[in-house]
Amino acid sequence: MEFSHRGLGISPKQRCGRHSAMRGLNDFLAECDQGPRINQLAGFFAATAAGKSGMPVRKPQADPRLLPNDELLRDLVRLHAARQGFFDQHYHGSIPYRLEEECRMAYAVLNYARRRGAALSLYSLGTAEGTMARTLSEFSDGQILSLSCSPNPENYKSFMAYGEPAHAEFFVGPFHRLTKDALGSDRRLTKFTGGFDVILEDTTFQMYSPNRPKQIEFVTQHLKHGGIFVFVEKFRAADESDYQRREYQKDYGFKARYFPPDEIAKKKTDVLGTMFNNEVTLAEMARSVGAHFRYCTMTWNSGNFCSLAASNSKENLDLYASQMSAPAIPHEYVYETSVSDAATIAITDNLI
Repeated sequence: MEFSHRGLGISPKQRCGRHSAMRGLNDFLAECDQGPRINQLAGFFAATAAGKSGMPVRKPQADPRLLPNDELLRDLVRLHAARQGFFDQHYHGSIPYRLEEECRMAYAVLNYARRRGAALSLYSLGTAEGTMARTLSEFSDGQILSLSCSPNPENYKSFMAYGEPAHAEFFVGPFHRLTKDALGSDRRLTKFTGGFDVILEDTTFQMYSPNRPKQIEFVTQHLKHGGIFVFVEKFRAADESDYQRREYQKDYGFKARYFPPDEIAKKKTDVLGTMFNNEVTLAEMARSVGAHFRYCTMTWNSGNFCSLAASNSKENLDLYASQMSAPAIPHEYVYETSVSDAATIAITDNLI
């Protein structure tokens, strides 16, 4: 028996659109498969995640002088410190005051979940051993259900080093392989098929390509209606000399506390040049975010790194932002105070 497309209500134009969308998805997946993160940089990430290289001379610790004197936050910081793996130590020793910001962000997500009064689902993609996500799930006793992902089994080993958490899951694979089908086919992950309330992309996209429009489009399929998408990325500056000055400040004003000069120089040669090719400007990011979200706010800046939070629900975004204390970073590292208005999108441009 033959089926008529007309009888099924599918027009030739719709068929063409579906085929085009499928081709577009396949092209995007192929592009990600060629990304540096899982190709030329794979060795660096594997060795660092295993603690075989890239370890700081001392473990970074959050500076309590920069964070609010709050008992709940102090308890959260302590658990976060106890759950860190190898890659987190490298990461937090590399980006000025990123550890303090991660604790500040975790505290905001925790309070956001409590204010909402319902269980919250969090997807932390590409965030090494998923320390923040696991800490939040453990600390909230299940009010925050989390999923982390990484291509490195070494990161999964660190994730499991403290026992299997009751409310946190881990997907071993790159972000672009975590499809809806992948969620639905794994019994541990089926609880996330309805989407996530909060998604965190932490310096992940820049390790694959500069194709922010398609990257955001792909991951947004996992976000619930009214959900919040948080981006932590390193951005190109409008003036190349500004970018370089901020890099010098990062390397010699902060990173030198944790790594010897030869290791800083080696990473710059082996990793950062490749990463630079996949960075975008804030204006480019604003246009990419604006294609999917009505509201966006910058919540943090450290040299060339910024954190943005976007949503189609102003109420949810305002509630999340209102739970954030002042950025825990010395003023001399702060250069950006708003998302670029180069793109004509509805935007909240205050630094929280």
